[in-house]
Amino acid sequence: MTKSLFAVVALATAGAIGLNFAAPSVAPVANAAPQPVAGGADAAHPAVIELYQSQGCSSCPPALAVLDALADRPDVLALNFAVTYWDQLGWKDIYAQPDFTARQWEYSRAQGRGNVQTPQLIVNGRAAVLGSYKAEVEKAIAANSRGSGGPVVTVDGAKVSVASAATGKPATVWLVAYDPRSVSVPIRAGENGGRTLPHRNIVRQLVALGPWSGKAVSYTAPESPAGLKRAVLVQVGKGGPIVAATRL
Repeated sequence: MTKSLFAVVALATAGAIGLNFAAPSVAPVANAAPQPVAGGADAAHPAVIELYQSQGCSSCPPALAVLDALADRPDVLALNFAVTYWDQLGWKDIYAQPDFTARQWEYSRAQGRGNVQTPQLIVNGRAAVLGSYKAEVEKAIAANSRGSGGPVVTVDGAKVSVASAATGKPATVWLVAYDPRSVSVPIRAGENGGRTLPHRNIVRQLVALGPWSGKAVSYTAPESPAGLKRAVLVQVGKGGPIVAATRL
């Protein structure tokens, strides 16, 4: 299959996948000094960036490098979601989960699109950008700040509490667990066959703790596999703006 920078995937019918390709050149990722996020994001209230990618997509390695470069910023929560819709094209992603593909489709529907794509990066649940260019991703982070509002989220052991706050729409409280290590994965087949790809902050667990409608509420978080870091997201609906985020 022709290598591509940006693979657009549309599900026209159940079980049918159409692929559209474009192939501009890939600029190298610069490791510039971290820039502060506008709108009050900090280590306690990080901006959330979600990369949707697959080991079977030749366009995704540059986006993996961008996510890796941003993952050390204390004011950014970088999450790496592996999706399933490339698995039939020669290589099955070892981290992909159907729930992650479903989450990307929730964003697509909420933002009025008829397709999903890799490598796609969602910023604070508000905007979708190509994940391959660090400068463009940083601009999107600054342009899609959550501001200083949103509910306060606190954690006490397994108890997760979301304080009362003004809200116009019902929200979902998510627990997300991810591997903070840099893990190198040898790819044996498909578009990236023969390459070894580094992965970081790969999401391994995504659990909806329950709804939040603006009133104070608490949940009991389930256990996560050993060695993973965890965070809580409060998000309008299931694919709407993220209004609060905190690391556990």
